[in-house]
Amino acid sequence: MQHIHVYYEDETLGLSVGVWDTTSMQEVFGPYPGDEFMWVLEGQVSMIDGDDNATIIRKGQTFCVRNAIPVSWKQEGFLRKFFMTYADPKAAPPEITSAKGGIVILDAAQKMGKLDSTEPLVVNGAIPRQHEHIIFTNDAKNMLVGMWDSGALDSEMRPFPRYEFVQMLEGAVTITEEDGTSHMFKAGDAFFVPKGTVCSWKIDSYVKKFYAILDLSSD
Repeated sequence: MQHIHVYYEDETLGLSVGVWDTTSMQEVFGPYPGDEFMWVLEGQVSMIDGDDNATIIRKGQTFCVRNAIPVSWKQEGFLRKFFMTYADPKAAPPEITSAKGGIVILDAAQKMGKLDSTEPLVVNGAIPRQHEHIIFTNDAKNMLVGMWDSGALDSEMRPFPRYEFVQMLEGAVTITEEDGTSHMFKAGDAFFVPKGTVCSWKIDSYVKKFYAILDLSSD
């Protein structure tokens, strides 16, 4: 038995963001349907490759799967997850014969590199110290998964230039929309910002996050 709630969907892009749950099941072995970022809220899943090797993702872990890798989703018991899936309906799925490197579990302790730019945010006042580590890039080069942190900042109110799902790891951020509506997110929260949303971001002290970005600016 499965249930789904979709927070955002654009069928023309092949983009979907939501929460999904299921009882015990195993999917038929074959190409995975899209590039997907997932945060397991309850339960666990085993991703089985063509050699019957299992990658196990447990409650609290975050992972991503590359479009079209040959795998089978197998689980025992209940599972619930947040997800962001991208499957371009205009593109033929690539022919991939191995799942090697196509399942990536994110690690919040991963070392990050210093950033020289605050893009896509335009910051008022002092430029904060920021770091990033890109963990996954899809074959189309338009979906990125990674980790980012930042010190205090206050950004200008501008249209957001990409689609972004955020899993908050540390700290808090307040996002204010053009009409003045404010949303505060803290460690343990998740949120999604659609492309074109006019908003500002404010961090009082520090934020660390996992993210999944769909950037179609070069398409």
